[in-house]
Amino acid sequence: MTNPEHSQGGKYSVKGKEFTRDTRYITTRVTLDGEDGYPVEPGRYRLVAARACPWANRAIIVRRLLGLEDALSLGLPGPTHDARSWTFDLDPDGRDPVLGIERLQEAYFKRDPEYPRGITVPAIVDTTTGAVATNDFTQITLDLSTQWRAHHREGAPDLLPEAHLEEMDEVNQRVFTDINNGVYRCGFAGSQQAYDAAYGRLWAAMDWLEERLTTRRFLVGDTITEADVRLFTTLVRWDPVYHGHFKCNRSRLTEMPALWAYARDLFQTPGFGDTVDFAQIKEHYYVVHKDINPTGIIPKGPDLTTWLTPHGRESLGGRPFGDGTPPGPDREPVDPAHTPLS
Repeated sequence: MTNPEHSQGGKYSVKGKEFTRDTRYITTRVTLDGEDGYPVEPGRYRLVAARACPWANRAIIVRRLLGLEDALSLGLPGPTHDARSWTFDLDPDGRDPVLGIERLQEAYFKRDPEYPRGITVPAIVDTTTGAVATNDFTQITLDLSTQWRAHHREGAPDLLPEAHLEEMDEVNQRVFTDINNGVYRCGFAGSQQAYDAAYGRLWAAMDWLEERLTTRRFLVGDTITEADVRLFTTLVRWDPVYHGHFKCNRSRLTEMPALWAYARDLFQTPGFGDTVDFAQIKEHYYVVHKDINPTGIIPKGPDLTTWLTPHGRESLGGRPFGDGTPPGPDREPVDPAHTPLS
């Protein structure tokens, strides 16, 4: 096992080691042609995605923006997990109502009884077999945009505009390496040297984004794209979690004018902020990461009402949904007590 520490409950940082994410996923895909044995079929699959997890939050946002609620159902594990698996403790009797399982691990073992790696979200489960079809979080959202197009809502935005794909790939690569995963490389660093290196890369990239977003409303082009979704799920967790818990504490998000305004612009856009459950986010990080926060105490702050203050980004132009339209009211709303939007 590449990262044996990942199989130990509550242990994510190993003394003397830098954090290395295991990026070996189940790479079969749900596609239009069903080449891997998983053809797109509305109602056949279930997206299992915890609101607490930034990688899963991406999939929830894209599914909502594209209007795939009727074609692809959503299972929501609770915010915490043990060494074995995410669990469905939010559901009546602790079982997912569609899959009938208590632990997502059961769907992984249906796919491979000897599955050797972490039980991750998001995962798309084939309800006809109860087995995971894929957990490749990067590919999942791309396929929701391309392979599921026939089931998009009318007015669904184009999150992968062809004219900007090359630039988007470059932006996404740096955002993932230095920011999305960079906060974890800081938080789970096992030595001062590993932390210092990760911290330096993180803030160089954050300064790059601050400069980039000072003169443009969105990351790539003049509409919301997949790139914005990927960055947003890290930014929205910055002050509640990453600033203190992961020691990314040079600046709060609220102290970076362009990034803070950009994040509020997206948060106030239907499909983004209405998927965010701040209480679950904080419970996940502060309870699950026992080696970093052994007391398990969950901080009360920060003040969430600031997410609703005017952002002024309209002055930069842009058309958030391009030729499309915003999604309608959220049919799977966050607990009103866990969001300032209520």
